Amino acid sequence: MARKPALVTDSEGAEGSTRASAVYEALRDDILQGVFKPSEKLRVELMGKRHGVGASPVREALSRLSAEGLVSRNEQRGFSVAPLVWDELAVLTRTRCDVESLALRDSIAHRTTDWEEALALTVHRLSRTPRSLNAKSYVPNPDWERLHGEFHQRLLAQCTSRWLRDFCATLTVEAYRYRQVAASRNFARRHTHEEHVAIFQAAIRGDADEAVSLLCQHYQRTSETVAATALEAG
Repeated sequence: MARKPALVTDSEGAEGSTRASAVYEALRDDILQGVFKPSEKLRVELMGKRHGVGASPVREALSRLSAEGLVSRNEQRGFSVAPLVWDELAVLTRTRCDVESLALRDSIAHRTTDWEEALALTVHRLSRTPRSLNAKSYVPNPDWERLHGEFHQRLLAQCTSRWLRDFCATLTVEAYRYRQVAASRNFARRHTHEEHVAIFQAAIRGDADEAVSLLCQHYQRTSETVAATALEAG
């Protein structure tokens, strides 16, 4: 009698989903941190060995990243890191300024004491966390990156539109990869914490015009530095 195929139990299915999620998070971090460069091929077999899993969790993770735009998928060539399209940087920056201006104004309009205190705590923690793990050359500090993302997210946290917040988060991810290209160039030349403090102070004062202006200047400076770095690299 032919043997029936084994049924996948709920626990096995959950375990597979957990593995795929873990691979997704790891690959996403690697792409955003620049471990895998734009347009670099992502071989399923090698990714599986790297993370100690089979092909299925890797494919699922890559498919999710493809849907987010961080990975490109080609039927003949497989998966690769999505390229950075430098001609789109100015448009991305302008769009981010337009969208986050709306979100920040709404967030400030609905500010609370709890929001102000959470934002103040994040700014304080940022002030005590070095941008780089090495004082002389740029080595990304994951703790600083986490707090930096938390600061910008908290700024918009009181925005009443979840769709607007979600769109801002998507644009942040897009901009992050470009920003990492210029991180080493920015490291010793720019006082980003002073910019963060100025935005924070304007926000908790309720001065939406000033906060929006400072936030857009903050993003524009980064965009200009990134563009200059790309030009130098040829």
